[in-house]
Amino acid sequence: MRNARVLAAMAAWLIAGTLAAPAQNRPRGAPPPAAARPYKAVAIALPAPMSDAGFEAFRKQLGEVAQRKDRAALARLVVAQGFFWQRQNRDGADKRKSGLDNLSTALGLNNKDGAGWEILFSYTDDPTASTERSRKGAFCAPAEPSFNRAEFDELIKTTQTDKSEWGYPVSADIEVHATPQANGPVVEKLGLTFVRVAPDNAPTSAAYLRIITPAGTAGYVSVDTIAPIGNDQICYVKDGDAWKIGGYIGGGEP
Repeated sequence: MRNARVLAAMAAWLIAGTLAAPAQNRPRGAPPPAAARPYKAVAIALPAPMSDAGFEAFRKQLGEVAQRKDRAALARLVVAQGFFWQRQNRDGADKRKSGLDNLSTALGLNNKDGAGWEILFSYTDDPTASTERSRKGAFCAPAEPSFNRAEFDELIKTTQTDKSEWGYPVSADIEVHATPQANGPVVEKLGLTFVRVAPDNAPTSAAYLRIITPAGTAGYVSVDTIAPIGNDQICYVKDGDAWKIGGYIGGGEP
């Protein structure tokens, strides 16, 4: 099942055109892919699941509601007032509207052809959540890994890249293949460090990403094994003794 990290990764790299493709399929005149050069490994620590039985039950209930696309039931799982939508360094929530209306706008739940309900369901697949420093009592998911931000900033500087070009493995020992195929030769296994997403220039498959490992090895990994930094997040708060959706962080529906 694809979780929120996977959907975020696919959206980010699809929009950026960063889907893997064999070199022979590159359009004539297109620039070559980024050169495979080694870089300093910056370690990450994957987030731990929330240890709260009530939160686990809430996620399950929310997942069932999302699968049914049940707006009436969803309304009972969203704060009636005080919903926040942190986007572009401001609160984009309309305080005149209910929490459900603001969540619906953020995720595009009213768009019949959109993926809003699928996105909402995907969040319930992720057991992690981390505190939101600017919102007391809010826990936002998916949680991002822990890492040394100064080291990461230095990595960006020394490689002359952008933050959007980097991701992290969702587990250890992910296999890197020589070709964008599950049965392609394995050239390396990833540790828990940042990796550069360095696409070819002729997207033919949404299933694989071309990456460069810290050792300087270029290869391909399944798109659902690498997550981007800066995911959109859904935020939960305690309303009395019950968990509810209290806010959203990010740009919203693509």
